[in-house]
Amino acid sequence: MTGVPGLDVAGLTAWLATAHPELAGDELTATVVAGGRSNLTYAVAGARMPLIVRRPPLGHVLSSAHDMRREHRVISALADSAVPVPRAIDVVDDVDTAAVTGTVFFVMERAPGRVLARRSQNADCTAVGLRRLSLELARHLADLHAVDPSAVGLEDFGRPDGYLQRQLSTWRRQLNASRSRETPQLDALQSALADGIPSSSRSTIVHGDYRLDNALVVGEGDEPRISAILDWEMATLGDPFVDVGMLGLYWDIAALPGGEGVVPSAVDPDAGYPGFDELVEAYAEHAGILVPDLRWYRAFAAYKLAVILEGIHYRFQAGDTVGEGFDRMGALVEPLASTGLDTTRAEGVR
Repeated sequence: MTGVPGLDVAGLTAWLATAHPELAGDELTATVVAGGRSNLTYAVAGARMPLIVRRPPLGHVLSSAHDMRREHRVISALADSAVPVPRAIDVVDDVDTAAVTGTVFFVMERAPGRVLARRSQNADCTAVGLRRLSLELARHLADLHAVDPSAVGLEDFGRPDGYLQRQLSTWRRQLNASRSRETPQLDALQSALADGIPSSSRSTIVHGDYRLDNALVVGEGDEPRISAILDWEMATLGDPFVDVGMLGLYWDIAALPGGEGVVPSAVDPDAGYPGFDELVEAYAEHAGILVPDLRWYRAFAAYKLAVILEGIHYRFQAGDTVGEGFDRMGALVEPLASTGLDTTRAEGVR
């Protein structure tokens, strides 16, 4: 391959000229977008518009994970909804993949904006602006959960019945497929979650990895806003409070010992970000619902991220990661699991 790891730029140039000549332009260049820990993301310049190419990770890929077709389908379906998403262009899973990635890939327009992933990136916004942005993030989650799947062609996008049980079983399989060491706290959390699965009262489109750094932000000062929600590879139909729990995990990730060094976060109360409770209130008000006890959902979020990091640790050991920081991922697995266990036992918390 020529270009960057996992993407043949010459092959992509030839494919684009044939499949989408209206977008073909000058010689293409591609760079790996930093920050992604799962699917590989490339920023492509030289076409008639800035493009993004997404493909599964190199090497060890778990069954049912990293589904490019799924990600392409959901952002296409949400194009006319209140949820801001990039414009989907194509998904490729045929003979053309051999010359481009060697595996399924999809292409979308590169939406404008920047990712807020570190505290240093808050400098362009005021405390008022960051608070507004945070509440907008919560309201967009409510917008997503308000979309009628059948109205956007996603009625068969998942199986809501038994969703939480299947999720737990799925992530247990993912963990078992990535085992390279003992993880006693993670195993204990798995058991605790299995013993306390709540009854789902709603079924909606679920993002699966909803957090601040999966959004693009435009504007500054008092007026930053979200231009697009990214990374839909885990989207399905199911219990919406799984998304709320995941948002809570990432919102407070910097408080986890070693967490900020492994999973950076821009969320900083001193800069103007509200507490997670305020996000839950904004979500509930915008959705017009009561939010239940979130302890199980927040513990499940810790379990899910721990399993993901264990998979990344597995791929790093095999030499199948691209980029920096993967050597530290495995160290957060057991602390995350301990946090999840503590959450299941806590009283009076969201």
